[in-house]
Amino acid sequence: MIYGYVGLGNLGGHLAASLIRKGFDVVVYDRDPALSARHAAMGAKVATSAADLAAQVDHVFTCLPSPAVSEAVLAELLTRLKPGSTWIENSTLGREDILRLGGLAEQSGVNLLEAPVTGGVHLAARGEITVLVGGPDALFAQHRDAVQAIGNRIFHMGPLGSAAIIKVITNMLAFIHLVADGEALMLAKRGGLDLKTAWEAISASSGTSFVHETEGQLILNGSYDIAFTMDLALKDLGFAMGFGREFGVPLDLASLTNQTFLKGRAAYGGGAQSTQIVKLLEDVLGTDLRATGFPARLE
Repeated sequence: MIYGYVGLGNLGGHLAASLIRKGFDVVVYDRDPALSARHAAMGAKVATSAADLAAQVDHVFTCLPSPAVSEAVLAELLTRLKPGSTWIENSTLGREDILRLGGLAEQSGVNLLEAPVTGGVHLAARGEITVLVGGPDALFAQHRDAVQAIGNRIFHMGPLGSAAIIKVITNMLAFIHLVADGEALMLAKRGGLDLKTAWEAISASSGTSFVHETEGQLILNGSYDIAFTMDLALKDLGFAMGFGREFGVPLDLASLTNQTFLKGRAAYGGGAQSTQIVKLLEDVLGTDLRATGFPARLE
């Protein structure tokens, strides 16, 4: 089978590269020709548009920044994709978006398998990211090898739409943990503790988290470079708040975190790193959270 990949940004670029490294025939397209050229050097073929890609492949992956972009790209893909093809969506979309876009694809005889990923860009680069799958068993089985090429932990959550719910839950928790970790590190700093030792102690304690162990290092370095923006964080928190209303669950912590990220976007811009949410506290208190021995980017 020949797979296409549309969207070669911070995350999608690594996912497409994993497919290429695992020996799949891959055709790529991105609006930035430099990104496509990078994958051509790895062995991929380069399409001139999403429609041109659709004409060359059996199935297509996408990783795109918003539901609106996913819908626009899907519309272009459907002009050339063959009936029976599968669209595998790695983007984070709301459940209603997934179900609606799946319906549009189905009208053209195209199947949808949702497969959002979680764990961070550094894990995607190593082919070790977690993939959350939603869709029919038979469709998942058909593309299991390709899905396993991009990640090493695969969870089939159930029917279409179920992966969207768990992905939003995982991101909601990550943003709550991020705000909490900033507060914890600031308590350590203002309490006179050595921040490197404090980070190590937290990592070895019951209070640790994946966010502390990964993004906490970028905060202490001062780069904040997690390759994920305030705008994307607010998009995902918006999905979480929507699920809270739909399912009748009061999301008090998520609501407070959403308000904090709104302040962060107002202060630093929507394109700022999501980890810079901690800088709100640093700026208010005039106290930075810096320690030596931490990387500028996660490897």
